[in-house]
Amino acid sequence: MADPRGFITTPRQEAPKRPEDERVHDWQEVYEGGPGKVLLPIISEQAGRCMDCGIPFCHTGCPLGNLIPEWNDLVWRDDWAGALDRLHATNNFPEFTGRLCPAPCETSCVVAINRDAVTIKNVEVAIIDKGFADRRVIAQPADWHTGHTIAVVGSGPAGLAAAQQLTRAGHTVAVFERDDAPGGLLRYGIPEFKMEKSVLNRRIRQMKDEGTNFRCNVEVGRTVTGRQLRDRYDAVVLATGATVPRDVALPGRELGGVMLAMDYLVPSNRASLGETVEGQITAEGKHVVIIGGGDTGADCLGTALRQGARSVTQLDHNVEPPSDRAEHEPWPMYPRIFRISSANEEGGDRVHQASTVEFTGADGVVTGLKLIDVVRENRVNTPVEGTERVIPCDLVLLAMGYTGPEPEVLEQLGVELDARGLISRGQDYATSATGVYACGDAGRGQSLIVWAIAEGRACAAEVDAHLSGSTKLPRLVRPSDVAIVA
Repeated sequence: MADPRGFITTPRQEAPKRPEDERVHDWQEVYEGGPGKVLLPIISEQAGRCMDCGIPFCHTGCPLGNLIPEWNDLVWRDDWAGALDRLHATNNFPEFTGRLCPAPCETSCVVAINRDAVTIKNVEVAIIDKGFADRRVIAQPADWHTGHTIAVVGSGPAGLAAAQQLTRAGHTVAVFERDDAPGGLLRYGIPEFKMEKSVLNRRIRQMKDEGTNFRCNVEVGRTVTGRQLRDRYDAVVLATGATVPRDVALPGRELGGVMLAMDYLVPSNRASLGETVEGQITAEGKHVVIIGGGDTGADCLGTALRQGARSVTQLDHNVEPPSDRAEHEPWPMYPRIFRISSANEEGGDRVHQASTVEFTGADGVVTGLKLIDVVRENRVNTPVEGTERVIPCDLVLLAMGYTGPEPEVLEQLGVELDARGLISRGQDYATSATGVYACGDAGRGQSLIVWAIAEGRACAAEVDAHLSGSTKLPRLVRPSDVAIVA
């Protein structure tokens, strides 16, 4: 264990952010120089808060099974090389999860039973950022090659994790990405203020040095057919994500200025990287309404504020969560509590228990949004009479999540879907098509980045076992495993 009395004597302290009125004027991460850098003066004491709890429930809270007490202890003892080794033992990309994961491990921390949890996520990102700064994160090419070839479709966190594991196992891996650079949603879906692309680029460089091949600007199903993939490769891993957005069928949906969140975020993120984006729609000077209270909605909020929106309102039909755990969500469950993202700190209004009725407009362009208060019980919204009202808006962003994978490539591969419209797969991640596997959101449904990486790693082990007869790669999670976070 770390400091025997640290969890008693040391208060929780998180990474300090830059002032809101400063960071809304640029696209850099909200931490000065990145979270790992600002944490170094305090991280040893924070790691020392990890107690000798006997049964580390943080392991079960983390789908990756991160060895949290071990690397906390090593950081407290100033053994950064050892901590980095233990961190990478279970997680290919801790720099991603340390920035983007909602940290279910912290809500299952034993210290959190009656006081503030250990800052597990902060320790994680401090270890990996220092590892890169100290040049300890290097390529790990395979000692020998199996002669087997594998196609990974999609370069989001699940695809990247599967590809890196399979490359290190000695297989020849090609990652197909329809965008002009690898990363999936990590590339153009996540704004710079949450994770700068330099963080992604340095990991992609490592993977290329290890031998992973990236084939960008290739859309499987169109540029390359599913049949061509099956004929060319010994195995295919589908890690396409659940990219079909949830839409609304309301009066006025056809009006200009009512758009899907990703149709707004992707051009905005490209522009923030210095690209010239023709026909880009921005929030500058506009009243913006975001429908959806999740991570994508928060990304839209932070982006709109940086573009100079006149006002931003975020609508959520759910009841505002409590600030503390509800009785029906006891420790170590991941509780549904009121959480404030860095974007929420910067501005905008949040309206709960409100449902959109209609989009109003003039000359084919949206000018207002009619909403009504609702009472939500058992996932059913009941309108409250007499509460209808219209709020002004020039831009409506639909950020209500995603329903499943895009069907074209699945049809070409002969892959069956389940009742939810997701890829049907067995306990070994194998689909109904021989030699074709699926991992991440494409088979699981919209979920967390930590689950995507965990499934990518586990799927890689099954593919390796299928091709080689056995595997030394870890199999930690199965498709049927129940997520702590919905």
